Order: sequence, then C-alpha cells, then structure tokens
Amino acid sequence: MYKPYGVTALYPFWSAIVAALLAQLLKPLFYWLIHHEWRWGLCKDSGGFPSSHSALVSALALAVGIREHFSSTIFAVTLSFACIVVYDAANVRYYSGQNIRITQQLVKDVQDNLHVRFIDPIYQTKVKEVLGHKWVECFGGVLLGCLTALIFHLVAIS
Repeated sequence: MYKPYGVTALYPFWSAIVAALLAQLLKPLFYWLIHHEWRWGLCKDSGGFPSSHSALVSALALAVGIREHFSSTIFAVTLSFACIVVYDAANVRYYSGQNIRITQQLVKDVQDNLHVRFIDPIYQTKVKEVLGHKWVECFGGVLLGCLTALIFHLVAIS
C-alpha cells in the first residue's frame, strides 16, 4: 500500500544517500579486486569505481520517477540534474585532475632538468590528482544507484 507520509515519503532521499555511501564503501573492495591491495582511505576519496556522485543522482532520479511518475516535472528536473552531475564527473572533473597531473609533472621536470628551484610555497602544495571519473566508473555508479533505488522501492511499498 502506498504511504504518502512518513519514512516512505522520503525514500528517494534515503535511497540516494545509501547509494552514495555504498559506492564509497565499495571503492576499497574494487581496488583490492584489481590491485590485490587494500586501500581503506578510498572510502573518503573522490574518484574511483564506482562513482558515488553518479550513484547518488541516479538513485534520486529513479526513485523520484517511480514515486512521482516518469511523466512528472520533478522527474524531469532530477533526471536533468543527474545527467549534468554524471557528465561533470566524467568530463569536467576528470580532465581537471589530468591538468593537475600534467602541471605537477611540468614543475618537476623544470626543477629536475633545468636545476631551477621555485621558492614560492605554492609549488610545494600537495594537490589531489584524482578529482573525477572515467566513464566506466560513472556507469558503475549509475548501475549501483538504480539498483539501490529499486531495492528501496520494493522495501517502501511492502
């Protein structure tokens, strides 16, 4: 039976939060499967498989679509939001991380090969290289988010 109020009314929100948390918790596991090394710090890092940003927004969009119907205006809004976030994670943020990597290598090469030492502390700043995701990481997040929203839907209607 459909319950308009209470916990089930917020199931799109909770499915989105749980999907993002699951994605973060799964990152060390997938890293271990590939590299045979545990890196628990990945639980708090951005980047990696699966994308928690993609998981969150796809769980939200699907849950809103199921709850409010796929022809609703709010579904169109959440789907548009999800598309922007996934695109940003796979393109804008990913290439920003690549630019950081290139810039750091350029500074290192100039210092090592030309024996130039930059005295400004900005050159000593440790900057995170991994900001975004590859498309497969985003797809993994979308899949996880959709599965989470579907499971929440099944639990919310029973």
